[in-house]
Amino acid sequence: MYAVFKLGGTQHRASVGDMLKVQKVDGEVGQTLEIEEVLLVRKDEDSLVGAPHVSGARVLAEIVGQGRHKKVLIQKFKRRKKYRRKLGHRQHFTQIRITDVVVSQ
Repeated sequence: MYAVFKLGGTQHRASVGDMLKVQKVDGEVGQTLEIEEVLLVRKDEDSLVGAPHVSGARVLAEIVGQGRHKKVLIQKFKRRKKYRRKLGHRQHFTQIRITDVVVSQ
């Protein structure tokens, strides 16, 4: 059984026990998240597809940690003009563990 859900502007596919890195969600380590924007639920051969969301479906997850990704370097350069710029960016993330996929109809 797996579910496709939307969290933080991105879609994720996960089943029970999966660990995911998603965009930063406010919360403490050990806190439970309830995600209600479930787009699809697949159990064995049966599929529930939402329009846009599956009614009565939700994904329960536990916050495992908060962190930042590796640095991404951005460089600008214009030839023959002595113009160079170097910037770095580190995106925040939240690591979650999927504990349950609940479908009630």
